[in-house]
Amino acid sequence: MKKQRTTIGDVINVIVLLLMSFVCIYPFWYIFIGSISNPNIPVRTLTLLPKQVTMFNYMEIMKQDGILQATIVSVVRTVLGTFTSLLFTAYMAYLFTLERMPARKFFYRMVIVTMYLNAGMIPVFLTFRAYGLLNNFWVYIIPGLLGTYNMILIKTYVENGIPASLRESAMLDGAGELKIFSKIILPLSTPILATVALFSAVGQWNSWYDSKIYNMNAPQYDTLQYLLQKKLTEASELATLSKQQGLMDLSERMAMTPDSVRLTLTMIVTIPIFCVYPFLQRYFTEGIMIGAVKG
Repeated sequence: MKKQRTTIGDVINVIVLLLMSFVCIYPFWYIFIGSISNPNIPVRTLTLLPKQVTMFNYMEIMKQDGILQATIVSVVRTVLGTFTSLLFTAYMAYLFTLERMPARKFFYRMVIVTMYLNAGMIPVFLTFRAYGLLNNFWVYIIPGLLGTYNMILIKTYVENGIPASLRESAMLDGAGELKIFSKIILPLSTPILATVALFSAVGQWNSWYDSKIYNMNAPQYDTLQYLLQKKLTEASELATLSKQQGLMDLSERMAMTPDSVRLTLTMIVTIPIFCVYPFLQRYFTEGIMIGAVKG
């Protein structure tokens, strides 16, 4: 067996890929080392190591009022919102794969229209008020029960990846639609469901604008992202407060700066997604490829 020779092209490809990987990874590394560095020593140049490692920034952020409550709200919203959205969207997608569904094409097109047409902020606000969703935790859950784009992905996956004969044989054995959906469709759709769950979880976790608009008078329902967004705008004030209440460390007073506040808050909202992604990443490529191409 001949040994494959390494060419100049291979070397160039490796170098280019390494450079691209560095460009993608370094911003996150920079944010991380900035968040664990002494805030009195600004990290403004290209560096690979933190300067005087300390957890002072994180401890100061966690001392802020409402952080724990907002974290609980965001976690519950993300878990509950992802689960309910995945369940309702998957079932709607399954129904649209059934040719015997009455007016299937009409309803499918009406759902697709919502991707392109939007009533606007004020009509949506008035609608939510009419349904009693303002200053209510359920404003985070109910409007997101059906995701049109995710529904298209799941529908295409079911049509292309699960034989219709399998469903027909289950019906001949006396299985109803709910049983077929729960016992056949869901277990065989794991790749696309994991992909959609990742999309939904990231969207729920990162969302903050709906908290600002629809829960203005209910601070107990503030999400972590909205609370931290407010903290970012108040970074200078927070840094000044930290300086006044600074921590004595080896005769030096550490105090948060606007930059350290921003870096630390960015890491706080990013770490949970980093923790979730590795568990779903192996399904990501398969789910997108099969769910996005109609054959």
